[in-house]
Amino acid sequence: MSTAVKFNVGRRVGDILVKKGVVDSHQLERALEIQTNEPQSVRRRLGNILIEDIGADRHEVMRSISELYAFREVLPSGEVSESLLENIKKITDELPEHLEDDLLHRNAVPYDARNNSMVLACADPTDPALSDIVNKLAFKQYELVYCRLETIRKITDQVYKQKNEFLELLEEFDYDEPDIDEKEEIDEDQLDAEINQSMLNSLVEGMMVEAVRKDVSDIHVIPAAGNKTDIFFRLDGKLQLWHSQGNLKPEALCAVVKDKSRNVDRFERASAQDGFIQRKVDGVNIRYRVSILPIVGEEFDRKLESIVIRVLDDRKVITDLNKLGLQKQAFRDFNKAIRKPSGIVIITGPTGSGKSTTLVAALYSVVDPSVNVLTVEEPVEYLIRGVRQLKISESMTFDNAMRGILRHDPDIVLVGEIRDLLTAEIAIKLANTGHLTFSTLHTNDAPSAVARLFKMGVEPFLIANAVNLVMAQRLVRKLCEKCKRPIEDLDRELPKNIGFTDEEINQTTFYEPVGCDECNRGFKGRIAIMEALYFDKNIKRIIFESGDDIDEDKIREQAIKNGMLTLRASGRDRISSGITTIDEVVAITLED
Repeated sequence: MSTAVKFNVGRRVGDILVKKGVVDSHQLERALEIQTNEPQSVRRRLGNILIEDIGADRHEVMRSISELYAFREVLPSGEVSESLLENIKKITDELPEHLEDDLLHRNAVPYDARNNSMVLACADPTDPALSDIVNKLAFKQYELVYCRLETIRKITDQVYKQKNEFLELLEEFDYDEPDIDEKEEIDEDQLDAEINQSMLNSLVEGMMVEAVRKDVSDIHVIPAAGNKTDIFFRLDGKLQLWHSQGNLKPEALCAVVKDKSRNVDRFERASAQDGFIQRKVDGVNIRYRVSILPIVGEEFDRKLESIVIRVLDDRKVITDLNKLGLQKQAFRDFNKAIRKPSGIVIITGPTGSGKSTTLVAALYSVVDPSVNVLTVEEPVEYLIRGVRQLKISESMTFDNAMRGILRHDPDIVLVGEIRDLLTAEIAIKLANTGHLTFSTLHTNDAPSAVARLFKMGVEPFLIANAVNLVMAQRLVRKLCEKCKRPIEDLDRELPKNIGFTDEEINQTTFYEPVGCDECNRGFKGRIAIMEALYFDKNIKRIIFESGDDIDEDKIREQAIKNGMLTLRASGRDRISSGITTIDEVVAITLED
Protein backbone atom coordinates (compact mmCIF):
# COMPACT_ATOMS: atom_id res chain seq x y z
CA MET A 1 0.00 0.00 0.00
CA SER A 2 1.47 3.39 -1.01
CA THR A 3 2.20 6.14 1.50
CA ALA A 4 -0.54 8.35 0.03
CA VAL A 5 -3.12 5.55 0.27
CA LYS A 6 -2.10 4.77 3.86
CA PHE A 7 -2.41 8.46 4.74
CA ASN A 8 -5.90 8.66 3.20
CA VAL A 9 -6.98 5.55 5.10
CA GLY A 10 -5.61 7.07 8.31
CA ARG A 11 -7.44 10.31 7.57
CA ARG A 12 -10.76 8.48 7.13
CA VAL A 13 -10.21 6.60 10.38
CA GLY A 14 -9.39 9.88 12.10
CA ASP A 15 -12.51 11.59 10.76
CA ILE A 16 -14.64 8.77 12.14
CA LEU A 17 -12.97 9.11 15.56
CA VAL A 18 -13.75 12.84 15.51
CA LYS A 19 -17.40 12.14 14.62
CA LYS A 20 -17.63 9.70 17.51
CA GLY A 21 -16.16 12.29 19.88
CA VAL A 22 -13.15 10.12 20.74
CA VAL A 23 -10.77 12.94 19.71
CA ASP A 24 -11.28 16.48 18.47
CA SER A 25 -10.22 17.90 15.11
CA HIS A 26 -7.18 19.68 16.61
CA GLN A 27 -5.89 16.42 18.10
CA LEU A 28 -6.42 14.63 14.79
CA GLU A 29 -4.51 17.26 12.80
CA ARG A 30 -1.64 17.13 15.28
CA ALA A 31 -1.53 13.31 15.08
CA LEU A 32 -1.55 13.38 11.26
CA GLU A 33 1.26 15.93 11.31
CA ILE A 34 3.33 13.70 13.60
CA GLN A 35 2.66 10.72 11.35
CA THR A 36 3.67 12.63 8.21
CA ASN A 37 6.99 13.70 9.73
CA GLU A 38 8.00 10.21 10.87
CA PRO A 39 10.44 8.25 8.68
CA GLN A 40 8.48 5.83 6.51
CA SER A 41 10.46 2.85 7.83
CA VAL A 42 9.18 3.42 11.40
CA ARG A 43 5.94 5.28 10.69
CA ARG A 44 3.27 4.37 13.22
CA ARG A 45 -0.42 3.91 12.60
CA LEU A 46 -2.70 6.82 13.43
CA GLY A 47 -4.38 5.05 16.35
CA ASN A 48 -1.04 4.46 18.08
CA ILE A 49 -0.03 8.10 17.67
CA LEU A 50 -3.34 9.30 19.09
CA ILE A 51 -2.82 7.05 22.13
CA GLU A 52 0.93 7.45 22.69
CA ASP A 53 1.51 11.09 21.72
CA ILE A 54 -1.84 12.85 21.95
CA GLY A 55 -3.08 11.05 25.07
CA ALA A 56 -6.41 9.83 23.66
CA ASP A 57 -8.20 7.09 25.61
CA ARG A 58 -6.73 3.78 24.39
CA HIS A 59 -9.93 1.78 24.84
CA GLU A 60 -12.14 4.30 23.03
CA VAL A 61 -9.70 4.59 20.12
CA MET A 62 -9.17 0.84 19.71
CA ARG A 63 -12.82 -0.06 20.20
CA SER A 64 -13.89 2.48 17.57
CA ILE A 65 -11.26 1.32 15.06
CA SER A 66 -12.21 -2.31 15.72
CA GLU A 67 -15.88 -1.50 15.06
CA LEU A 68 -14.90 0.25 11.83
CA TYR A 69 -13.12 -2.88 10.59
CA ALA A 70 -15.91 -5.18 11.89
CA PHE A 71 -13.93 -6.84 14.66
CA ARG A 72 -16.30 -7.90 17.43
CA GLU A 73 -15.50 -7.16 21.07
CA VAL A 74 -15.20 -9.77 23.81
CA LEU A 75 -15.18 -9.39 27.60
CA PRO A 76 -16.39 -5.75 27.54
CA SER A 77 -17.00 -5.82 31.32
CA GLY A 78 -13.43 -6.85 32.03
CA GLU A 79 -14.61 -9.81 34.13
CA VAL A 80 -12.72 -13.05 33.42
CA SER A 81 -14.15 -16.32 34.73
CA GLU A 82 -12.07 -19.18 36.10
CA SER A 83 -13.42 -21.52 33.41
CA LEU A 84 -12.28 -19.14 30.67
CA LEU A 85 -8.83 -18.88 32.23
CA GLU A 86 -8.59 -22.67 32.38
CA ASN A 87 -9.63 -22.93 28.72
CA ILE A 88 -7.07 -20.32 27.64
CA LYS A 89 -4.39 -22.07 29.68
CA LYS A 90 -5.25 -25.38 28.00
CA ILE A 91 -4.89 -23.80 24.54
CA THR A 92 -1.62 -22.04 25.31
CA ASP A 93 -0.11 -25.24 26.68
CA GLU A 94 -0.53 -26.75 23.20
CA LEU A 95 1.20 -23.84 21.44
CA PRO A 96 4.92 -23.82 20.56
CA GLU A 97 6.79 -21.68 23.09
CA HIS A 98 8.08 -19.19 20.49
CA LEU A 99 4.56 -18.54 19.17
CA GLU A 100 3.28 -18.17 22.71
CA ASP A 101 5.93 -15.51 23.29
CA ASP A 102 5.06 -13.78 20.00
CA LEU A 103 1.40 -13.53 21.00
CA LEU A 104 2.33 -12.25 24.44
CA HIS A 105 4.49 -9.49 22.92
CA ARG A 106 1.59 -8.40 20.66
CA ASN A 107 -0.89 -8.33 23.59
CA ALA A 108 -2.96 -11.20 22.20
CA VAL A 109 -4.29 -14.39 23.78
CA PRO A 110 -6.07 -17.45 22.34
CA TYR A 111 -9.69 -16.90 23.43
CA ASP A 112 -11.19 -20.10 22.05
CA ALA A 113 -10.18 -23.03 19.86
CA ARG A 114 -12.29 -25.82 18.40
CA ASN A 115 -12.73 -27.78 15.17
CA ASN A 116 -9.48 -26.49 13.65
CA SER A 117 -10.52 -22.90 14.27
CA MET A 118 -9.10 -20.35 16.73
CA VAL A 119 -10.45 -17.09 18.13
CA LEU A 120 -7.67 -14.69 19.10
CA ALA A 121 -8.45 -11.86 21.54
CA CYS A 122 -6.24 -8.84 20.77
CA ALA A 123 -5.71 -5.41 22.27
CA ASP A 124 -5.23 -4.21 18.68
CA PRO A 125 -6.74 -6.61 16.09
CA THR A 126 -5.55 -4.27 13.28
CA ASP A 127 -1.89 -4.94 14.17
CA PRO A 128 -0.40 -6.27 10.89
CA ALA A 129 2.18 -8.35 12.79
CA LEU A 130 -0.63 -10.62 14.01
CA SER A 131 -1.21 -12.02 10.52
CA ASP A 132 2.31 -13.46 10.38
CA ILE A 133 1.86 -15.07 13.78
CA VAL A 134 -1.54 -16.68 13.16
CA ASN A 135 -0.35 -18.08 9.83
CA LYS A 136 2.18 -20.13 11.81
CA LEU A 137 -0.49 -21.57 14.12
CA ALA A 138 -1.81 -25.06 13.46
CA PHE A 139 -5.35 -23.87 12.67
CA LYS A 140 -6.98 -23.60 9.25
CA GLN A 141 -9.25 -20.75 10.31
CA TYR A 142 -8.92 -17.96 12.81
CA GLU A 143 -10.87 -14.93 13.93
CA LEU A 144 -9.37 -11.81 15.49
CA VAL A 145 -11.55 -10.09 18.10
CA TYR A 146 -11.00 -6.93 20.15
CA CYS A 147 -10.40 -7.09 23.91
CA ARG A 148 -9.47 -4.21 26.20
CA LEU A 149 -5.71 -4.05 26.94
CA GLU A 150 -6.25 -4.12 30.72
CA THR A 151 -8.29 -7.32 30.35
CA ILE A 152 -5.64 -8.91 28.12
CA ARG A 153 -3.01 -8.16 30.74
CA LYS A 154 -5.20 -9.54 33.51
CA ILE A 155 -5.44 -12.79 31.55
CA THR A 156 -1.72 -12.96 30.73
CA ASP A 157 -0.76 -12.29 34.35
CA GLN A 158 -2.71 -15.36 35.41
CA VAL A 159 -2.22 -17.66 32.41
CA TYR A 160 1.26 -16.94 31.16
CA LYS A 161 3.69 -17.79 33.90
CA GLN A 162 6.64 -15.98 32.41
CA LYS A 163 9.71 -18.06 32.98
CA ASN A 164 13.06 -16.52 33.66
CA GLU A 165 15.31 -19.05 32.01
CA PHE A 166 18.42 -17.46 33.49
CA LEU A 167 17.19 -17.93 37.05
CA GLU A 168 16.12 -21.49 36.25
CA LEU A 169 19.68 -22.25 35.21
CA LEU A 170 20.94 -20.63 38.37
CA GLU A 171 18.79 -22.87 40.56
CA GLU A 172 20.46 -25.95 39.06
CA PHE A 173 23.95 -24.83 39.98
CA ASP A 174 25.75 -25.54 43.26
CA TYR A 175 28.27 -23.02 44.53
CA ASP A 176 31.43 -23.98 46.34
CA GLU A 177 33.02 -21.61 48.84
CA PRO A 178 36.04 -20.05 47.07
CA ASP A 179 39.33 -20.92 48.74
CA ILE A 180 41.10 -17.57 48.33
CA ASP A 181 43.09 -15.54 50.84
CA GLU A 182 41.10 -12.31 51.17
CA LYS A 183 44.24 -10.25 51.91
CA GLU A 184 46.02 -11.25 48.72
CA GLU A 185 45.84 -9.15 45.56
CA ILE A 186 43.06 -10.25 43.25
CA ASP A 187 44.24 -13.02 40.94
CA GLU A 188 42.54 -12.23 37.62
CA ASP A 189 42.94 -15.78 36.28
CA GLN A 190 41.40 -17.20 39.43
CA LEU A 191 38.60 -14.63 39.21
CA ASP A 192 37.97 -15.58 35.58
CA ALA A 193 37.74 -19.23 36.57
CA GLU A 194 35.20 -18.40 39.25
CA ILE A 195 33.15 -16.33 36.83
CA ASN A 196 33.08 -19.07 34.22
CA GLN A 197 32.21 -21.80 36.67
CA SER A 198 29.64 -20.03 38.77
CA MET A 199 26.87 -19.37 36.26
CA LEU A 200 27.07 -15.70 37.22
CA ASN A 201 25.90 -14.76 33.76
CA SER A 202 22.56 -16.33 34.62
CA LEU A 203 22.27 -14.36 37.83
CA VAL A 204 23.05 -10.99 36.21
CA GLU A 205 20.86 -11.59 33.15
CA GLY A 206 18.11 -12.96 35.39
CA MET A 207 18.09 -9.95 37.71
CA MET A 208 17.81 -7.57 34.73
CA VAL A 209 14.87 -9.49 33.29
CA GLU A 210 13.11 -9.70 36.66
CA ALA A 211 13.62 -5.98 37.26
CA VAL A 212 11.75 -5.14 34.06
CA ARG A 213 8.92 -7.58 34.73
CA LYS A 214 8.48 -6.38 38.31
CA ASP A 215 8.47 -2.68 37.24
CA VAL A 216 11.61 -1.94 39.26
CA SER A 217 13.30 1.45 38.89
CA ASP A 218 16.78 0.53 40.21
CA ILE A 219 18.86 -2.56 40.97
CA HIS A 220 21.41 -2.32 43.82
CA VAL A 221 24.26 -4.86 43.93
CA ILE A 222 25.99 -4.56 47.33
CA PRO A 223 28.93 -6.61 48.67
CA ALA A 224 28.25 -7.94 52.16
CA ALA A 225 30.52 -9.43 54.82
CA GLY A 226 32.36 -12.53 53.68
CA ASN A 227 31.80 -13.94 50.23
CA LYS A 228 28.27 -12.70 49.93
CA THR A 229 26.44 -10.19 47.72
CA ASP A 230 22.98 -8.72 48.32
CA ILE A 231 20.81 -7.62 45.40
CA PHE A 232 18.07 -5.11 46.16
CA PHE A 233 15.22 -3.91 43.92
CA ARG A 234 13.78 -0.39 44.30
CA LEU A 235 10.03 -0.78 43.83
CA ASP A 236 7.70 2.20 44.26
CA GLY A 237 10.57 4.13 45.78
CA LYS A 238 11.52 1.55 48.46
CA LEU A 239 14.47 -0.85 48.44
CA GLN A 240 13.63 -4.52 48.98
CA LEU A 241 16.02 -7.47 49.17
CA TRP A 242 15.48 -9.60 46.06
CA HIS A 243 18.33 -12.10 46.28
CA SER A 244 21.28 -12.80 48.55
CA GLN A 245 24.10 -14.76 46.93
CA GLY A 246 26.57 -16.49 49.21
CA ASN A 247 29.67 -18.62 48.60
CA LEU A 248 30.82 -16.28 45.88
CA LYS A 249 33.37 -13.47 45.66
CA PRO A 250 31.55 -10.12 45.21
CA GLU A 251 34.40 -9.10 42.88
CA ALA A 252 33.31 -11.85 40.49
CA LEU A 253 29.71 -10.64 40.32
CA CYS A 254 30.92 -7.06 39.83
CA ALA A 255 33.24 -8.19 37.01
CA VAL A 256 30.34 -9.82 35.16
CA VAL A 257 28.29 -6.60 35.33
CA LYS A 258 31.31 -4.64 34.10
CA ASP A 259 31.87 -7.05 31.21
CA LYS A 260 28.29 -6.53 30.09
CA SER A 261 28.50 -2.72 30.36
CA ARG A 262 29.76 -0.35 27.73
CA ASN A 263 32.21 2.43 28.64
CA VAL A 264 33.36 0.54 31.75
CA ASP A 265 36.84 -0.82 32.48
CA ARG A 266 36.63 -4.15 34.29
CA PHE A 267 40.12 -3.75 35.80
CA GLU A 268 39.53 -0.25 37.22
CA ARG A 269 38.53 -0.68 40.87
CA ALA A 270 39.65 2.57 42.49
CA SER A 271 37.43 5.19 40.81
CA ALA A 272 33.78 5.81 39.93
CA GLN A 273 32.57 4.55 36.55
CA ASP A 274 29.40 5.02 34.53
CA GLY A 275 28.24 2.82 31.68
CA PHE A 276 25.17 1.32 30.08
CA ILE A 277 23.68 -1.99 28.98
CA GLN A 278 21.02 -2.66 26.34
CA ARG A 279 18.81 -5.74 26.29
CA LYS A 280 15.60 -6.90 24.65
CA VAL A 281 13.24 -8.14 27.38
CA ASP A 282 9.94 -9.71 26.35
CA GLY A 283 10.30 -8.16 22.91
CA VAL A 284 11.00 -4.63 24.20
CA ASN A 285 14.31 -2.76 24.04
CA ILE A 286 15.40 -1.81 27.57
CA ARG A 287 18.34 0.40 28.54
CA TYR A 288 20.18 0.03 31.83
CA ARG A 289 22.33 2.87 33.19
CA VAL A 290 25.17 1.46 35.30
CA SER A 291 26.89 3.37 38.13
CA ILE A 292 29.88 1.78 39.90
CA LEU A 293 31.54 3.19 43.04
CA PRO A 294 34.46 1.81 45.11
CA ILE A 295 33.46 1.21 48.75
CA VAL A 296 35.03 0.02 52.00
CA GLY A 297 33.94 -3.32 53.44
CA GLU A 298 34.66 -5.23 56.65
CA GLU A 299 37.65 -6.84 54.92
CA PHE A 300 39.45 -3.53 54.59
CA ASP A 301 42.08 -4.77 52.12
CA ARG A 302 39.55 -5.93 49.53
CA LYS A 303 38.70 -3.75 46.54
CA LEU A 304 34.92 -3.87 46.76
CA GLU A 305 32.48 -1.92 44.60
CA SER A 306 28.82 -0.98 44.85
CA ILE A 307 26.72 -1.12 41.69
CA VAL A 308 23.43 0.67 41.00
CA ILE A 309 21.63 -0.05 37.73
CA ARG A 310 18.81 2.29 36.65
CA VAL A 311 16.19 0.56 34.48
CA LEU A 312 15.11 2.79 31.60
CA ASP A 313 11.92 1.53 29.97
CA ASP A 314 10.48 3.88 27.34
CA ARG A 315 7.04 2.36 27.89
CA LYS A 316 6.91 4.31 31.17
CA VAL A 317 7.38 7.67 29.44
CA ILE A 318 4.37 9.94 29.92
CA THR A 319 3.70 12.05 26.82
CA ASP A 320 0.45 13.66 27.94
CA LEU A 321 0.31 16.36 30.64
CA ASN A 322 -3.15 15.16 31.65
CA LYS A 323 -1.63 11.86 32.77
CA LEU A 324 0.92 13.47 35.08
CA GLY A 325 -1.76 13.85 37.74
CA LEU A 326 -1.15 17.56 38.34
CA GLN A 327 -3.70 19.12 40.68
CA LYS A 328 -6.03 21.78 39.24
CA GLN A 329 -4.19 25.02 40.02
CA ALA A 330 -0.78 23.44 39.39
CA PHE A 331 -1.99 22.13 36.02
CA ARG A 332 -3.34 25.52 34.96
CA ASP A 333 -0.17 27.36 35.98
CA PHE A 334 2.19 24.75 34.54
CA ASN A 335 0.32 24.60 31.24
CA LYS A 336 0.31 28.40 31.01
CA ALA A 337 4.06 28.58 31.74
CA ILE A 338 5.09 26.06 29.07
CA ARG A 339 2.89 27.69 26.42
CA LYS A 340 4.78 30.97 26.63
CA PRO A 341 7.15 31.69 23.73
CA SER A 342 10.11 32.27 26.05
CA GLY A 343 11.19 32.04 29.68
CA ILE A 344 12.44 29.30 32.01
CA VAL A 345 10.38 26.51 33.59
CA ILE A 346 12.29 24.92 36.50
CA ILE A 347 11.42 21.63 38.22
CA THR A 348 12.98 21.08 41.65
CA GLY A 349 13.27 18.07 43.90
CA PRO A 350 15.70 15.37 45.03
CA THR A 351 16.91 12.50 42.87
CA GLY A 352 14.07 10.11 42.08
CA SER A 353 11.26 12.65 42.53
CA GLY A 354 10.02 12.38 38.93
CA LYS A 355 11.59 15.57 37.55
CA SER A 356 12.62 13.93 34.26
CA THR A 357 9.15 12.44 33.80
CA THR A 358 7.55 15.87 34.18
CA LEU A 359 10.02 17.54 31.82
CA VAL A 360 9.59 14.89 29.12
CA ALA A 361 5.79 15.22 29.30
CA ALA A 362 6.14 19.01 29.05
CA LEU A 363 8.40 18.70 26.00
CA TYR A 364 6.03 16.33 24.24
CA SER A 365 3.21 18.84 24.73
CA VAL A 366 5.08 21.70 23.02
CA VAL A 367 7.18 19.88 20.41
CA ASP A 368 6.11 20.02 16.77
CA PRO A 369 8.02 19.91 13.47
CA SER A 370 8.07 23.72 13.20
CA VAL A 371 10.43 24.18 16.18
CA ASN A 372 14.03 23.13 16.86
CA VAL A 373 14.22 21.47 20.26
CA LEU A 374 17.62 20.69 21.82
CA THR A 375 18.39 18.94 25.10
CA VAL A 376 21.63 18.90 27.10
CA GLU A 377 21.43 16.08 29.63
CA GLU A 378 24.08 14.06 31.41
CA PRO A 379 23.16 11.30 31.03
CA VAL A 380 20.28 11.06 28.53
CA GLU A 381 17.62 8.85 30.13
CA TYR A 382 14.74 8.76 27.66
CA LEU A 383 14.76 9.21 23.89
CA ILE A 384 12.27 11.90 22.85
CA ARG A 385 10.81 11.83 19.33
CA GLY A 386 11.31 15.02 17.35
CA VAL A 387 14.05 16.29 19.68
CA ARG A 388 17.82 16.59 19.11
CA GLN A 389 19.46 15.27 22.26
CA LEU A 390 23.12 16.28 22.56
CA LYS A 391 25.59 13.56 23.45
CA ILE A 392 27.95 14.44 26.30
CA SER A 393 31.45 12.94 26.15
CA GLU A 394 35.05 13.76 27.10
CA SER A 395 35.39 15.90 23.96
CA MET A 396 31.85 17.34 24.23
CA THR A 397 31.51 18.40 27.84
CA PHE A 398 28.37 19.78 29.45
CA ASP A 399 29.86 23.28 29.39
CA ASN A 400 30.80 22.99 25.70
CA ALA A 401 27.31 21.78 24.87
CA MET A 402 25.72 24.68 26.73
CA ARG A 403 27.81 27.17 24.73
CA GLY A 404 27.18 25.27 21.50
CA ILE A 405 23.39 25.38 21.66
CA LEU A 406 23.44 29.17 21.51
CA ARG A 407 24.80 28.87 17.95
CA HIS A 408 22.50 26.01 16.92
CA ASP A 409 19.34 28.04 16.24
CA PRO A 410 17.17 26.58 19.03
CA ASP A 411 13.53 27.42 19.76
CA ILE A 412 13.17 25.24 22.87
CA VAL A 413 16.00 24.01 25.08
CA LEU A 414 16.07 21.48 27.92
CA VAL A 415 19.05 21.88 30.25
CA GLY A 416 19.31 18.76 32.42
CA GLU A 417 20.35 20.73 35.50
CA ILE A 418 21.30 24.31 36.35
CA ARG A 419 24.44 23.30 38.19
CA ASP A 420 26.48 26.53 38.39
CA LEU A 421 26.59 30.21 37.41
CA LEU A 422 27.70 29.45 33.85
CA THR A 423 24.73 27.15 33.23
CA ALA A 424 22.37 29.62 34.90
CA GLU A 425 23.68 32.55 32.82
CA ILE A 426 23.25 30.65 29.54
CA ALA A 427 19.72 29.55 30.55
CA ILE A 428 18.88 33.17 31.45
CA LYS A 429 20.32 34.38 28.14
CA LEU A 430 18.24 31.85 26.23
CA ALA A 431 15.07 32.89 28.09
CA ASN A 432 15.70 36.58 27.52
CA THR A 433 16.38 36.15 23.79
CA GLY A 434 13.09 34.50 22.93
CA HIS A 435 13.67 30.84 23.79
CA LEU A 436 11.56 28.56 25.98
CA THR A 437 13.88 26.77 28.40
CA PHE A 438 13.32 23.82 30.74
CA SER A 439 15.64 22.77 33.54
CA THR A 440 15.96 21.32 37.06
CA LEU A 441 17.42 22.39 40.40
CA HIS A 442 18.02 20.49 43.62
CA THR A 443 16.10 22.54 46.23
CA ASN A 444 13.62 21.64 48.97
CA ASP A 445 10.73 23.73 47.67
CA ALA A 446 9.79 26.20 44.95
CA PRO A 447 10.59 29.56 46.69
CA SER A 448 14.06 28.34 47.71
CA ALA A 449 14.90 27.88 44.01
CA VAL A 450 14.82 31.67 43.69
CA ALA A 451 17.29 32.02 46.57
CA ARG A 452 19.49 29.29 45.05
CA LEU A 453 19.76 31.14 41.73
CA PHE A 454 20.56 34.37 43.60
CA LYS A 455 23.32 32.64 45.60
CA MET A 456 24.78 31.31 42.36
CA GLY A 457 25.23 34.93 41.27
CA VAL A 458 22.14 35.61 39.15
CA GLU A 459 20.78 39.14 39.71
CA PRO A 460 17.20 39.38 41.07
CA PHE A 461 15.95 41.43 38.09
CA LEU A 462 17.18 38.68 35.72
CA ILE A 463 15.44 35.99 37.78
CA ALA A 464 12.19 38.00 37.82
CA ASN A 465 12.26 38.59 34.06
CA ALA A 466 13.42 35.15 32.95
CA VAL A 467 11.52 32.59 35.07
CA ASN A 468 7.96 31.57 34.15
CA LEU A 469 7.41 28.99 36.88
CA VAL A 470 9.22 26.91 39.49
CA MET A 471 7.58 23.62 40.46
CA ALA A 472 8.81 21.50 43.36
CA GLN A 473 7.64 17.88 43.41
CA ARG A 474 7.91 14.64 45.33
CA LEU A 475 6.53 11.15 44.75
CA VAL A 476 4.27 9.39 47.25
CA ARG A 477 3.18 5.77 47.07
CA LYS A 478 -0.43 5.17 46.01
CA LEU A 479 -2.64 2.93 48.11
CA CYS A 480 -3.82 -0.23 46.43
CA GLU A 481 -7.45 0.33 45.42
CA LYS A 482 -8.25 -3.35 45.91
CA CYS A 483 -7.16 -3.78 49.53
CA LYS A 484 -6.90 -0.34 51.20
CA ARG A 485 -9.17 0.08 54.22
CA PRO A 486 -10.37 3.01 56.36
CA ILE A 487 -8.53 3.60 59.63
CA GLU A 488 -10.92 2.65 62.43
CA ASP A 489 -9.23 4.19 65.49
CA LEU A 490 -7.68 7.32 64.06
CA ASP A 491 -5.33 9.32 66.26
CA ARG A 492 -6.60 12.80 65.40
CA GLU A 493 -3.26 14.36 66.27
CA LEU A 494 -1.66 12.72 63.23
CA PRO A 495 -3.69 14.59 60.59
CA LYS A 496 -3.58 17.76 62.72
CA ASN A 497 0.22 17.63 62.65
CA ILE A 498 0.22 18.00 58.87
CA GLY A 499 -2.33 20.80 58.79
CA PHE A 500 -5.80 19.22 58.75
CA THR A 501 -8.44 21.19 60.66
CA ASP A 502 -10.98 19.50 62.94
CA GLU A 503 -13.68 20.10 60.34
CA GLU A 504 -11.57 18.57 57.57
CA ILE A 505 -10.80 15.54 59.75
CA ASN A 506 -14.52 14.99 60.33
CA GLN A 507 -15.19 15.14 56.59
CA THR A 508 -12.28 12.92 55.50
CA THR A 509 -11.92 9.15 55.36
CA PHE A 510 -8.30 8.24 56.12
CA TYR A 511 -6.99 4.97 54.71
CA GLU A 512 -4.21 2.56 55.62
CA PRO A 513 -2.36 -0.08 53.56
CA VAL A 514 -3.23 -3.76 53.91
CA GLY A 515 -1.50 -5.84 51.24
CA CYS A 516 -2.82 -8.32 48.68
CA ASP A 517 -1.68 -10.36 45.69
CA GLU A 518 -2.01 -7.38 43.34
CA CYS A 519 0.13 -4.85 45.22
CA ASN A 520 3.37 -4.28 47.09
CA ARG A 521 2.56 -4.34 50.82
CA GLY A 522 -0.59 -2.28 50.35
CA PHE A 523 0.80 0.14 47.76
CA LYS A 524 0.73 0.09 43.97
CA GLY A 525 2.47 2.78 41.94
CA ARG A 526 3.33 6.36 42.83
CA ILE A 527 1.89 9.81 42.21
CA ALA A 528 3.39 13.29 42.47
CA ILE A 529 2.60 16.00 44.97
CA MET A 530 3.70 19.39 43.75
CA GLU A 531 4.16 23.05 44.62
CA ALA A 532 3.80 25.21 41.48
CA LEU A 533 5.09 28.76 41.92
CA TYR A 534 3.88 30.81 38.95
CA PHE A 535 5.71 34.09 38.40
CA ASP A 536 2.89 36.63 38.10
CA LYS A 537 3.48 40.37 38.41
CA ASN A 538 3.28 40.29 42.24
CA ILE A 539 5.89 37.53 42.56
CA LYS A 540 8.14 39.28 40.03
CA ARG A 541 7.82 42.56 41.96
CA ILE A 542 8.82 40.89 45.27
CA ILE A 543 11.90 39.37 43.64
CA PHE A 544 12.80 42.52 41.74
CA GLU A 545 12.64 44.61 44.92
CA SER A 546 14.51 42.08 47.09
CA GLY A 547 17.93 43.76 46.73
CA ASP A 548 20.61 41.72 48.49
CA ASP A 549 18.26 39.35 50.32
CA ILE A 550 15.66 37.05 48.75
CA ASP A 551 12.71 36.74 51.14
CA GLU A 552 11.48 33.17 50.57
CA ASP A 553 8.68 33.50 53.15
CA LYS A 554 7.28 36.58 51.43
CA ILE A 555 7.35 34.82 48.06
CA ARG A 556 5.63 31.77 49.55
CA GLU A 557 2.91 33.87 51.24
CA GLN A 558 2.11 35.68 48.00
CA ALA A 559 2.07 32.41 46.02
CA ILE A 560 -0.37 30.85 48.50
CA LYS A 561 -2.61 33.94 48.10
CA ASN A 562 -2.46 33.27 44.36
CA GLY A 563 -3.77 29.73 44.94
CA MET A 564 -0.53 27.73 45.12
CA LEU A 565 -0.62 24.53 47.16
CA THR A 566 2.51 23.91 49.20
CA LEU A 567 3.97 20.40 49.05
CA ARG A 568 2.28 19.53 52.32
CA ALA A 569 -1.05 21.01 51.22
CA SER A 570 -0.77 19.04 47.98
CA GLY A 571 -0.14 15.94 50.11
CA ARG A 572 -3.23 16.67 52.22
CA ASP A 573 -5.28 16.80 49.03
CA ARG A 574 -3.95 13.36 48.01
CA ILE A 575 -4.84 12.00 51.46
CA SER A 576 -8.36 13.48 51.31
CA SER A 577 -8.85 11.83 47.91
CA GLY A 578 -7.97 8.42 49.40
CA ILE A 579 -4.87 8.13 47.21
CA THR A 580 -2.15 7.95 49.85
CA THR A 581 -1.55 7.89 53.61
CA ILE A 582 -0.58 10.38 56.29
CA ASP A 583 2.73 8.54 56.84
CA GLU A 584 3.68 8.88 53.17
CA VAL A 585 3.18 12.64 53.19
CA VAL A 586 4.93 13.13 56.55
CA ALA A 587 7.94 11.16 55.31
CA ILE A 588 8.75 13.46 52.38
CA THR A 589 7.45 16.95 53.28
CA LEU A 590 8.46 19.68 55.71
CA GLU A 591 6.12 21.82 57.76
CA ASP A 592 4.51 24.72 55.89
